[in-house]
Amino acid sequence: MFADVSEKLVDAWRARASKEYPANMERMKPPRRLTLLAALCHVRQTEITDSLVDLFIQLVLKINLRAERKVDKELNAELKKVRGKEGMLLRVAEAALSEPSGTVRRVIYPVVGGEKTLKALAAEAAANEARYKARIRTVLRSSYSAHWRRMLSPLLGALELKCNNTAYRPVMDAIDLLQRYLEQPLKEGAFFDPAEWVPIAGVVPEPWRAAAVDAKGRVERIPYELCVLVALRDAVRRREIWVVGANRWRNPEDDLPADFEDNRDVHYAALGQPQGAGEFIAALQGKLRTSLDRFEQALAEGTQPRQHARGIAEAGERHLRRPR
Repeated sequence: MFADVSEKLVDAWRARASKEYPANMERMKPPRRLTLLAALCHVRQTEITDSLVDLFIQLVLKINLRAERKVDKELNAELKKVRGKEGMLLRVAEAALSEPSGTVRRVIYPVVGGEKTLKALAAEAAANEARYKARIRTVLRSSYSAHWRRMLSPLLGALELKCNNTAYRPVMDAIDLLQRYLEQPLKEGAFFDPAEWVPIAGVVPEPWRAAAVDAKGRVERIPYELCVLVALRDAVRRREIWVVGANRWRNPEDDLPADFEDNRDVHYAALGQPQGAGEFIAALQGKLRTSLDRFEQALAEGTQPRQHARGIAEAGERHLRRPR
């Protein structure tokens, strides 16, 4: 409705409509009253849609964080029962600090009992890492199926998702599949119908493959749904997938001026940026390299390295900041 109208003008109409009393609105002429009410409803709809997208992103993040915190608490209690690791770590730290230029074989091996002990510790750490990830997957499946899953059907049903990038087509297909099965109780089947085409590549990360796909090639619904939600969250945050009716999460192509393609050189000149990607990267690398050289010189001279470090960060931020 307001595609050809300035956002500032629509916001001004919305602000005026929200401040008017109903009696004043009723006395207005119909064209003015309807315009103000339409602007109010339009902006409010975009705000509600943005809030729903924010809620979805926070919900998926919360599911993962709670599972990680629960597993961290369990494993920390177990690690305290293991004897000897703290003392060995202390001896390694002391040996490394006392002779920082020495080799690992000459400095570290003697204080831990040789190479065999370190290999055993590395193998144990790797086993603990695998167990940690497996435990997180178990906790995620349990909490999601028992509590979080019931919220997703109405939330996803209220959002109309679109994508302009064909690379994310598997995620969109997975979302369509997910929405068809969300209303189906898990007791009717823990796996997707074998006749369904279930996208795996680009949706299920490698560490989750064994949890989502069994030995018979069947895809289990709960772990697959978790993978789809994480993939959707990441794609929405990158704006590869956008939401119809939103403002902050709208089609990224709408952020460009209507005549951008016809007057690309004019707009790039106004931004002060080159049109070629290689030229842009070379200029950015040159500025960062200059800042790093100044930072190194400041460290050598002992003169306020913090200001140079801030200059490096600001140089990168100015060029890599995402446009709003």
